[in-house]
Parts: sequence; C-alpha cells; structure tokens
Amino acid sequence: MSPVAAVAGPDLLESRYRAPLVILTSADLPFLRPPAGGPAGPAGGAGGPTADTDGAVADCAVLAVVAAPVDGSVVVSDRGQRACAGVGVDVEQLIENEGFRADTGGVLVVPLSRTERPWRLMLLGVGSGEVADWRAAGAALARRAGAKGRPLVVADLDADRAHAFAEGFSLGSYRLADAVSGAPSDGDRAAATTPPGAEVPGAAGGSTSPTEAAAGELAGGGLAAEGPDAAGTAGSAAAADSRADRVIVLSVEQAEEPAVAEAVRRARAIADAVCLARDLINMPSLIKTPHWFAELARRVGTEAGLEVTVLTHEDLIREGFGGLVAVGGGSPRPPCLVRLTYDGPPAPAGAVPGHRVLVGKGITFDSGGLSLKPSVSMASMKTDMSGAAAVLGAMTALGDLAVPGRVTALLCLAENMIGASAVRPGDVITCWGGTTVEVLNTDAEGRLVLADGLAYAAATLEPDQMVDLATLTGAITVALGRRTAGLFASDDTLAAELAAASATAGERVWRLPLTEEYRPAIDSPVADLANIGRALDVNGGSITAALFLREFTAGRPWAHLDIAGTARADSDDGEISRGGTGWGVRTLLAYLAGAGAAEA
Repeated sequence: MSPVAAVAGPDLLESRYRAPLVILTSADLPFLRPPAGGPAGPAGGAGGPTADTDGAVADCAVLAVVAAPVDGSVVVSDRGQRACAGVGVDVEQLIENEGFRADTGGVLVVPLSRTERPWRLMLLGVGSGEVADWRAAGAALARRAGAKGRPLVVADLDADRAHAFAEGFSLGSYRLADAVSGAPSDGDRAAATTPPGAEVPGAAGGSTSPTEAAAGELAGGGLAAEGPDAAGTAGSAAAADSRADRVIVLSVEQAEEPAVAEAVRRARAIADAVCLARDLINMPSLIKTPHWFAELARRVGTEAGLEVTVLTHEDLIREGFGGLVAVGGGSPRPPCLVRLTYDGPPAPAGAVPGHRVLVGKGITFDSGGLSLKPSVSMASMKTDMSGAAAVLGAMTALGDLAVPGRVTALLCLAENMIGASAVRPGDVITCWGGTTVEVLNTDAEGRLVLADGLAYAAATLEPDQMVDLATLTGAITVALGRRTAGLFASDDTLAAELAAASATAGERVWRLPLTEEYRPAIDSPVADLANIGRALDVNGGSITAALFLREFTAGRPWAHLDIAGTARADSDDGEISRGGTGWGVRTLLAYLAGAGAAEA
C-alpha cells in the first residue's frame, strides 16, 4: 500500500493572516461632528477634517466609542459624545435606557438607520481601564465587529493601552490561513472570478498582490499611517488590498505622539508572530511533517534575518541525538532539528542580556507510539508541536522589535508513530551527551527530544539562560487548568523574569516546585534515568517530568514552561482563539525584550 499523499495547497506564508492594519489619526471626521443644530463641540483635532482623512475611513462600517465606569456611573469622553451625536445617538440616554455598565469587554451594539457608513454604533467597555482591560476590549470589538465590520474607534489612551488594544484586536481577529483551512489563495480566488482577458490583481503588470500589499503596510517601521495626511494614503492602499476589511482606524488625540505609534507598530509585530504560531499549530499533520516544518522554519527564519541550520536524520544519527532518533523511529517521516540564531543590537545603558537559548518541543503528531493513546486523546495531537511553533514565532519578531543580545532557538522536530522500527517500552536509548534513558512509556516522548536539545545547548552553545516550551504533561492541565501554564525553574532570577514577562504579556504562569524528594522516582536499574516515574509512587507527573529535563541542563540557569493546557483551546475566549492559541509567543518576546527583567 502506498502512503497517503498530502494534496498540494496554497502556501502558508503567502496566505497567512496578518495583524490588521492600524491607521492612527487625531482629526475629527465628518461623522464625529454633530449635525447642524446639534450640540456644539471643538472644531476638529490636529489639522482638522480633511478629504484625505475622510477617505481613510470611508469604508468603516462600525463606530466604536469607549466607555468606562467611574464612581458608579458610565463615562464617555467628550470626543466620544460628539461622535455619537454625529450619528444621531444621545449616548447618555442610551446608556441609561440599556443599563450598560461598561464592564471589561462589554459591548452594546446599536444599529443605525443611515444610508452612509457607519451602520452600527458600538459602546465598548474597558472596566477599570487597566492595560489588561484594554486588551480584552480590543478582542471583544474584533469578535463583535465581524470580518467585514471595519471599525473606527474613538478612544483616549496612552502608549501602553494602545499597544494592548491593538494587540487584543489583532489576536481576536485571527482566522485560519487559507493553507490551513483548504480555501484557495487570494490569487486563485481572483483568477476563478475574473472574466477571461481581464486583469488579475497581483498578476505581472497588474495590481499589487495581497502579500505584497501586506509587506507594503509594514514598510517604513511597520505603521501604515500617522496623522491625517498619512491616514489618507494608508486608507487608499488598504482599499486596494483584497483584505481591506482587516483594518482598524484608531482615532485618538495622541495619534501624533511617537510613543503611541511605536506601541501600535510593536503590537502588530507581536500579533503577526502569534498568528504564525497559530497557523503552524492548526496545520494538519498530513502536511506538517518534520521536514515541512523545518523547511518553513528555514524560510521564515531567513526572511527575518536569522541564521538557520537544519540537522537532517542522518546528521542526528551521526551526532548522537538519540532521543530524537528514537522518538521518530516509527515514522516514515524522519526527525530533524532546526537551529536559529539571532544577533541583536547592544542592550541600552550598557546592560548585558547574555546568550539566551530557547528549546521547543516539536512533535508534529503524537500517536503515543507503542504506548498508544486512546482515540479521544489523539484527536488534538497535531498541536503537540506548539512549543516549537511558539519559539519559531517569537524568533521571527526579534528583529522587528530590536531585541538586544544573542538568542538561539532549537526546534526538536519528530513524529511519534507506530512502526516496525518504533522505540519499544523497556528499550534503553542514549541521548545527546551520553546519558542513558530507559523508555518505560513511549507516550512520554516530548521529554526525550527536549533532552537532546537541552544537553546539546548546555554543552555547545554556552548559554547564560535556557528556556524550554513544551506541551509536556496532561497533569499540568489537571493542576492549573487551560489558561495557566506551569513554570519550573532552577534559577530564581530567571523564574522572576519569566513570571513578570508573562504578566506584561497577559499570559498567566504559576511557578511549581522542583521537589527534590521526587527525584528518585526517575531512577532506573538499567540506565541513568527512566523517562517516567517508577521507583516511587509520588504522582506529580509534571514535577517528575521537569526533574527529568533538569538532568540535561548541566547546572545552567534553566526554566521549563509546560503549556499542555494553554496551547490549545476548545472555543474563542477574548484574544484566545479556538484551536492552537500561540501561547508563549508574547511571554517569550516580553522576556527577551527585557520587560520581565525590568519588572522583576
């Protein structure tokens, strides 16, 4: 019987969803001014209303106005009140009639009887107005506005809140890339619907392709528009893009402040990285082989300015990566290891961030091997490479964010399948560096590939800190649920940096102990270690798994993030999307950029 072949489909990178284009403006627009005879207000913002500014938002179907509870009443800014009056709504009366409380993420939708846009008014609650509240509000707006509901948001917010709002909206707007969903690419779609002889957008000599347009949006620092004049230019470019619905116009008085513009640019770069990770996680494993993943990592890494090296199956055998070779032995699609290196600018104020190494578990499909999983547990195992996806996503954004110092990533890629050459329970394997492991359960394979990566990194890369991400144990979900990752660390400083970075990023972690009394549980009578606890009935599967990994770190500062619960979601929830969540990208970027260290 010949193996099943994957059907060729659109290129993942050519079709993946990018963060929405954010147009910043501080000018009052036509429908921000009350009608003749209405309540009076200031004459326009910076520069006043212009034809360019009007054109930038001509397609905005949704007017979103931010509201917040203050001392028992709901408050809307003066600009927000003028905007509501401009579309014929008495916002104070509306709030009283509907009992709108402006809780975090609360949305009140009001259809408007107008022939021109906007056609809907949304009151958007930001609760107490903390950064996390603005992130949740952005995600709530994205979900309620819908794919075709390009919003104009009237808000007053500083750089931190602008970052959180743009990030929340971008992540809440995520949808599967065409290559993941099986839909035709934009070019194929245009060709199928264009009459013979007509120009196909994106064809040679024709208009710009969606991918080129997206690249153009990010040119010049990544922010498409800043101020009224630039907004018109960006609006015209967005209108020419077939993905023009993926735009949000943020109308704030602080639009000309460089800090706000930079915050929005960084938010889009981070959201892009998360969306890439989500697309990788959601890709079916029939396509997502270790080789496919490695080649995509080579491509995106090269485009991001990273140095990329791929170790093939033969390289792994020759260099002694026994964990990867054993785990991938049952699959006809062999394992590989990807190394990506980033050299960033010097840290400010003479600080030395050191060499940080990230290691990601990349099991492209996990059947459990000969210790076969139940079918219900196997259904989601295309997501078992979420750690490697998060690491790759974070690496692609380092240049855009000008992260200081040197960062190296190792993606440990394999497919854990049943086959004649699959590793058996009771086998003894030798991981990189010579440590022998008795394999008692082939479904505890993630720690075997990570052992190779950690041992290799500790011995050859001279890291100052090592962090691994892995969907490692079901026990962590029992302990912490689906929205909190487990953090284990051999170094208190590193643990504090990661905890602070996760808080900044809006991704929760909880530190768990490396309980020394449990260490004898992974002893083996025939090898240096056993891959699951056997000597003592201590339970604590997440702890014994972390203790196993610690054995391969050579005493260097190391942290392990067990993301088995947070890496996948069964439904949309705020900025978290159904399927692969891309958890860890934001935390890693905040940690690497120094947000964690600054707050630790």
